[in-house]
Amino acid sequence: MMLVIQDDGRKSDKTKGSRLGNVMKLNRKHLALAVTSIFLMLAMMLSGCVHQKFVSEPYPRWGEESRIDQSGDSGSLIVRVLSPSEPIKAPACVLLVHGMNEHSGRYGEVAHYFSRQFFVAGFDFYAHGLSNPVLQQADQALAAGAGKQEVGDAFLAQSLLHDLEPLRRTLDRALRQTIALCDAQSDSKRPVFIVSHSLGALVSASYLMQIRNEDDPAKRVRGIVFLAPAFAVSEPPGWRGLVANPLIKLSFHAETHFLHPQNEPLPLLLFNQLLSLITVPLLDGLFEVSSWPGLRNLLTPVSPDWVTDYLTDSEEEKARLRADNWIVRRSLLRYVKGVEQEIVHFRRNMDQFTIPYYLVYSAHDPITPAWGNEDFARTTLKNHSDNEVLALPNLRYHQHLFLKEPARTELLMKIEQWMDFRLRTREQ
Repeated sequence: MMLVIQDDGRKSDKTKGSRLGNVMKLNRKHLALAVTSIFLMLAMMLSGCVHQKFVSEPYPRWGEESRIDQSGDSGSLIVRVLSPSEPIKAPACVLLVHGMNEHSGRYGEVAHYFSRQFFVAGFDFYAHGLSNPVLQQADQALAAGAGKQEVGDAFLAQSLLHDLEPLRRTLDRALRQTIALCDAQSDSKRPVFIVSHSLGALVSASYLMQIRNEDDPAKRVRGIVFLAPAFAVSEPPGWRGLVANPLIKLSFHAETHFLHPQNEPLPLLLFNQLLSLITVPLLDGLFEVSSWPGLRNLLTPVSPDWVTDYLTDSEEEKARLRADNWIVRRSLLRYVKGVEQEIVHFRRNMDQFTIPYYLVYSAHDPITPAWGNEDFARTTLKNHSDNEVLALPNLRYHQHLFLKEPARTELLMKIEQWMDFRLRTREQ
């Protein structure tokens, strides 16, 4: 390149602009290379080339099953229900909503507790539990007398999960069926409560915020319980966090600011927009490519051991979790990226959430960190007088309904008391 020298010895503005452009291009290339290298390193550390998993025991059923058959990709949906000894006297219906990669079969004891008073229902989200075709086929084979079934590829059912819309559709179908079954046992239309955990809480909250028509089942919901809701991205502890958290925070920050100014000063606004315009398409592309056939078996991470340690303080429950192969142990990265985008979108609009809630979270939970719940409570607590928050300041565990006794039963009683209070205020 020829340089044009001015009489005063300085380079011309044209040359400066050219060099500045080259520097910016190099910086973008370096950023892309750095992010790609970190991503590949993370994928190699957190994944396994061979991931065999078998089920040999039947799916843990509870209650009576009601099957909803539907043509198309949605397939059939099983809603399981439990009723009190005198169903007609049940004052309300309770729908249990499980979290990411788990299943409703785990909630049998919880369902039996609430069914002492309420009509209780549960279901499996799209690509989870018996709504997952691989797991459903394995369950049918076991029921027919076959031996253990290989289910390591169950995570491939997540291939269509670019966002949470398929899960919201499953929730809508389950809610409609719950209301129909509940109404069939009574002469009146009883109110509905949702008890939701983790990602299931995010799905439920975003579903309830959608625009509704007059006959929408969401209008029957009189309250929702949020247990460790996924209103923030995870923060892995230990050495994994040292490697993963900077990339997680970069991705979340860029996604938050992507084409969405935050009322920051102009220089910071320009920086954030430039960063997001580079980072978001790059990471979207990386996560998408990693989910393609041929690469996803190598690059899809396996759930690390530390997750189980942060789920519950009960050693008995930890043993159950490790032995429960109906839980999907891998998460397609396309699905993970879609969850992050859903969290960002929800946080932008969460101040509009008006349905009464009971929010429970642990202050030191790395799976769904407390700051997401604190932000949600700060912007919505005033939206209804019955909103209540239970922050557990010294706890790090994520699955509150599976804690050791007496904490587990004490929490179930508090949830029941909150629902009873909502019913009394409704009558008044």
